[in-house]
Amino acid sequence: MTNEELIEKFERENITLAPLSKRGFAYAIDEILISVLFAFIYLDQMPENTTTEEMIGIINGLFGYVVLLKISYQTFFIWMYGATLGRIAMKIRVISTSDLEKPTFFLSLSRASFRIISESIFYLGFVWAILNPKRETWHDKVANTLVVNAN
Repeated sequence: MTNEELIEKFERENITLAPLSKRGFAYAIDEILISVLFAFIYLDQMPENTTTEEMIGIINGLFGYVVLLKISYQTFFIWMYGATLGRIAMKIRVISTSDLEKPTFFLSLSRASFRIISESIFYLGFVWAILNPKRETWHDKVANTLVVNAN
């Protein structure tokens, strides 16, 4: 779909792109929720009397679980609701550019997985949205999605 067709479709459906500020706040909310959830799940694995270096080592050892938790969280909420809890709070949602509906499971999974890559490369995938007229991040481009205001 060309940009012109997408713009026409957005105007016809009264859809507007979500501002980057709302997306940033939603991201912060989601990261806090994931951190708290992670702490509850793995709190019992943290010994009480540890040095800072030991604690960093323990947390680094759980890195794979953090990635899995983030991918699961993003995939589930985007697939089921079209928005994570942070996006729901900020009244924005993710839509597929092909049908303007919430993404399929596969698109949600690929978006969530590529989001981790964007974060890992100094958040360049997120910075890309600032330079892009459709405010697409790398993970939006991969999954053919856009983040819009919820009506």
